[in-house]
Amino acid sequence: MNFKSVFGALVLVLFFAAACNNDDDNGPTSIPLRDQAEQYVVDNDSIVEFLQTHFYELDAEGEIVFDTIAGDNAGRTPLFTQVETKVIETDEVDFNLYILTVRQGSESEGNDIRVTDSTLVTYRGRLLDNTQFDRAINPIWFDLTGVIRGFSTSFSEFTAGNGISETNDDGTVTFADFAQGAVFIPSGLGYFERAQPGIPFYSPLSFTFKIFKLEETDHDNDGIPSYMEDLDNNENPFDDDTDGDTGPNYLDADDDGDGTLTRDEIVVNEDGTITFTDTDGDGTPDYLDNRNDN
Repeated sequence: MNFKSVFGALVLVLFFAAACNNDDDNGPTSIPLRDQAEQYVVDNDSIVEFLQTHFYELDAEGEIVFDTIAGDNAGRTPLFTQVETKVIETDEVDFNLYILTVRQGSESEGNDIRVTDSTLVTYRGRLLDNTQFDRAINPIWFDLTGVIRGFSTSFSEFTAGNGISETNDDGTVTFADFAQGAVFIPSGLGYFERAQPGIPFYSPLSFTFKIFKLEETDHDNDGIPSYMEDLDNNENPFDDDTDGDTGPNYLDADDDGDGTLTRDEIVVNEDGTITFTDTDGDGTPDYLDNRNDN
């Protein structure tokens, strides 16, 4: 699979086509939309069962692989005792993500990953029966705002590498500093009713990954880093829309819709810090205040 198709398989935000299949009458049949809470119970039970009955190890290439705890592997440590649980709150359901940390990543300042960052990664996607549906064996850049929420929000539990690498005699590149882990995602934080190539409807997913480097983003080029436009800090930049124009702030060059560009209502200082001016002193910075008289 080429990298364009790899990225396309993960894109969630811009893909809203209704999923359907063909019945025996050769007509399209819409997939019944299931209740989020009810489906989450099913997904979570399936994920927990997998975690209780499987272990992980690193293969000869240093990649995470999963296997069943049975036979010669009967004494292996179950994943369930090694993962951390991260709760993702939504209006409908509070979802559990299960995150395995093999390498935390760099301790250098500035390497904390945010859900609006762009990250250099390799990864492998699997169903819970260990069927692989996607893989990038060479590092590629992901804009985390363009992938499923369960994938992007797991990354914020890691720190990126510094991109430090060396070129081997055979021309391959080795990264000496990176994060490595896995995440187990209920379908409500994945594709839910939207089938994808190799991914059936309502499928919980697992991803293993390495994170080599990050780049901070400013998607709308308004002078404010995209992570700062997640105003409620809930790791969901899509629900912050100050002017109510259906465009989230991180993609809106005029956040308050007052006709003055955001970059003209802030001051970017020489050291890169930002001063958020508040001309009328009402506690709301100018770039979010369409009632400001300036």
